[in-house]
Amino acid sequence: MENKYFGTDGIRGTVNQKNITGDKFFRFGIAAGAYFKTKKNRKAVIAKDTRLSGYMLEPALVSGLVSTGINVFLLGPLPSNGLAMLTKSMRADLGIMITASHNLHIDNGIKLFGPDGLKLSGKMEKHIEKLIEKKIQNYLVEPTELGRAKRLEDANARYVEILKSNFPRNFNLEGIKIVIDCANGAGYKAGPAILTELGAKVISFGISPNGLNVNKDCGSTFPQLMQKAVLKHKADIGIALDGDADRLIICDEKGTLVDGDQILALIAKRWKDIKMLNGGVVATHMSNIGLENFFKKHHINFIRTKVGDKYVKEKMKSTGYNLGGEQSGHIILGDMATTGDGILVSLEVLYILKKHKQKPSKILNVFKPVPQILKNIKVKNQKIINNTKIKNAILEAEKNISKIGRILVRKSGTEPIIRVMGESHNYQSLKKNINIITTAIKKYS
Repeated sequence: MENKYFGTDGIRGTVNQKNITGDKFFRFGIAAGAYFKTKKNRKAVIAKDTRLSGYMLEPALVSGLVSTGINVFLLGPLPSNGLAMLTKSMRADLGIMITASHNLHIDNGIKLFGPDGLKLSGKMEKHIEKLIEKKIQNYLVEPTELGRAKRLEDANARYVEILKSNFPRNFNLEGIKIVIDCANGAGYKAGPAILTELGAKVISFGISPNGLNVNKDCGSTFPQLMQKAVLKHKADIGIALDGDADRLIICDEKGTLVDGDQILALIAKRWKDIKMLNGGVVATHMSNIGLENFFKKHHINFIRTKVGDKYVKEKMKSTGYNLGGEQSGHIILGDMATTGDGILVSLEVLYILKKHKQKPSKILNVFKPVPQILKNIKVKNQKIINNTKIKNAILEAEKNISKIGRILVRKSGTEPIIRVMGESHNYQSLKKNINIITTAIKKYS
């Protein structure tokens, strides 16, 4: 049975519609507070990205939590992994990130983290969903037992210090020119700050959030801005974050894009060479076959899982693997973080570049990917994927391509979209069969 509120990455939707209203967030706060109020510290921390709607949703969450006796610390704009790190370091029972990640400002949502800094399991999410539906009077405390709310002003500074602690004290970025596009999102302070502190020459974009411009023509979903800036300023490397800075896309000095698969291959190879890689690598069904072939060549264990960094982390935890991620740029460095962190991963990549002392174009394009096509089709109702005509189109395309490639059709867990991905060395055949599926979806939706 599908969750009513939680998707592949928390709760997300259009502001002031369905689940993303002040009333619902008040109830989310009460439900989360009711679930965690029996914990020892009865403490929650809340961070957010830069969306205008955060000013509406944050107070609603605080009101719900405080009314159940939970003390709340407000961290302000902070990357999602910063929230996860501070949830753990501040010994809070719960961390709540108010964000819609890479979506535009019209959307918002929440991601929930437990005291260990990990995203809540599906089992915990289902329990909280049940509490949302119940009478709120059951969980309201006496007036003398209400929680308190306090705003912390140094959250970004704490986060930056935790990030730096993962690298040797002599690590610096002197002599490197870096373009960073912060997507007018949660990383707009910490991203440029840590690169500057480490000695890099930094050219920053997407650092003027106004509540409405998060991810708009910038960031990891619009890397052209970063690519052009790298070429214009003759930078060594470009880094593009998304709205909550849990993912990144990179480009080399030539402006060539480097996705999450290439970054996974780069880090995995280095970690294996220095005996830092535990077990192997976890990625999703969206990762390129070329990545899988690269790992086979280098005798690196590789496991695929469902799309969503939550599922990647769960598989990493169950197998003991310490590296995982997605093609989209969510990379989890398991010994350093509990969730994706674009800024942390960029530091790991820069550390590798400093060690090699070569041009990024020589280092970052690790393997040759198999040609891949990804189509995102907006639909009114994702259940259209169960339409018999569409199912038949998918089966036809899969049969045609089965001996020379693969096709994956899935519902997005964060947007009203059906994603159609295929890959094959026979690009023309791939294109033709992807078109069979996309045409059917558009026709019958």
